[in-house]
Amino acid sequence: MRHHLSAALMRCRPALLPALTILMALAAGDGMAHGVAEDDKAYLEQTSGMQILPFIYLGAKHMVTGYDHLLFLVGVIFFLYRLKDVGAYVTLFALGHSITLLSGVLSGTHINPYLVDAIIGFSVVYKALDNMGALERLLGFQPNTKAAVLIFGLFHGFGLATKLQELTLSQEGLVPNILSFNIGVEIGQMLALSSILIAMGYWRRSASFRRQAFNANVVLMIAGFVLMGYQLTGYATV
Repeated sequence: MRHHLSAALMRCRPALLPALTILMALAAGDGMAHGVAEDDKAYLEQTSGMQILPFIYLGAKHMVTGYDHLLFLVGVIFFLYRLKDVGAYVTLFALGHSITLLSGVLSGTHINPYLVDAIIGFSVVYKALDNMGALERLLGFQPNTKAAVLIFGLFHGFGLATKLQELTLSQEGLVPNILSFNIGVEIGQMLALSSILIAMGYWRRSASFRRQAFNANVVLMIAGFVLMGYQLTGYATV
């Protein structure tokens, strides 16, 4: 039995990386997904007026270190081979999170961050199930994938907004600062996506991709459930 277990783990080894990343990030974190680092928080709360470059930097850093956002993007592009299709889906995701990021912060709309992050975790589960063909089998029809990416993008934007709402930001220059943060998020997304596409390109050319693809999405689904459970536990205990 030990031999069979070891063999199974070896076959799934490329797919285990997202789950290991999640577990290490949660172990090192404070219970909230990709929160603002204390030094960044202190700097931003002590400044006033337009701070274009710092907010661009923070937005890019936030996206690059936002493992839940990245896992969702991995699921979205997993079976997209043409750059035109990648661009279409990523644009919908960017549109969704830009709308709720900007409106959430500027309108002062507050949503419990644990619940928002739990929904973001569910978006990872949803996309993994979609990639495995499970949604069509369970529902009897194929949900509109582009609509789902846009809708979940709205929730991801609220997740970003809750992190900025934790800061005591100066009202002077707030609009250009939030716009700069959103630009930074898009820059970070493109940087992360480029790296993901390069890695996926090498993996797809390997003979083992088709065999490992299902296992990878199972691990992606598990990672989403881990995120959901972690956030719901935080909501219930805080």
